[in-house]
Amino acid sequence: MKPGIKEMKIYTYPDPVLKTQAGPVKVIDEELQDLIDDMIHVMYSAPGVGLAANQVGVLKRVIVFDRHPREKGRDPTVLINPEIVLGEDEIKSEEACLSVIDFSAEVVRSSRVKVQGLDRHGNSLDIEAEDLLAICLQHEIDHLDGTLFIDHISSLKRALYKKKLRKMLKET
Repeated sequence: MKPGIKEMKIYTYPDPVLKTQAGPVKVIDEELQDLIDDMIHVMYSAPGVGLAANQVGVLKRVIVFDRHPREKGRDPTVLINPEIVLGEDEIKSEEACLSVIDFSAEVVRSSRVKVQGLDRHGNSLDIEAEDLLAICLQHEIDHLDGTLFIDHISSLKRALYKKKLRKMLKET
């Protein structure tokens, strides 16, 4: 582990922190920079393509993501206080989540989005995204609003997952 990187755990469903809305970041300071570095480390270690702060128990509106996390030349992107300002068309895609163990499902989302926020230095950042990146951004911003991808599936599929999860948790 790199110096300065603290060990963080990824909270998993049904932990209440995942259903809690994150508050806006008001100050970009050294503590926030440390959080961002730790989140990037956790995202790559998991491994995942994105991570929201409340997935590691921090209720701040911060997400990190990387379009190519398993390739050389990783290029993590940080968004502070991200907001989807435009969503167009629809795409159905299989989603999974580091916080929803052992489950994936098809979710319908906008196939194109425009997201505004700040980079890790407080500069304005506008991202226009399509397909996989659009899905990733919506998924991570949902986390900040206390919404999981399983909230977008049918109540029957969600109930089946909850039953499966209870059984898995009893076995451990």
